[in-house]
Amino acid sequence: MSVNTEIEEILRNNLLKLEDVYACMVARRGLEGIVLIEEKDPELKGVWSSLEKTMEEFFSIIKEYSAYGLNKVYFELGKYDVIFFIISETDTALVALTPALANRGLLEVELENTREKIIEILEREKTL
Repeated sequence: MSVNTEIEEILRNNLLKLEDVYACMVARRGLEGIVLIEEKDPELKGVWSSLEKTMEEFFSIIKEYSAYGLNKVYFELGKYDVIFFIISETDTALVALTPALANRGLLEVELENTREKIIEILEREKTL
């Protein structure tokens, strides 16, 4: 199984199964990555499209502050929250789009667990 397939499976099984995760991706600078979107809200594609257009600039900010231990970023985008869980020592982040009123504590636990599984896959791939 390829690395991308494994990561996509983890995103599907860990995050998209949650009612409050509308979209998620593992992306790196240059917007290479794996994107999964649920059709839970008609506005969602427009919001996600806008987010993708500005993602490159956001990765510049992540790079700037990662030297100071940045590992999570949250911002509100209308009725949505966008959550970035940075994968340390990489130019990659786990990104989720959720409703603004979602249970952030539960989402953080799920995102952290997912990030750890993705890190395991990426580290394993380095050693092969």
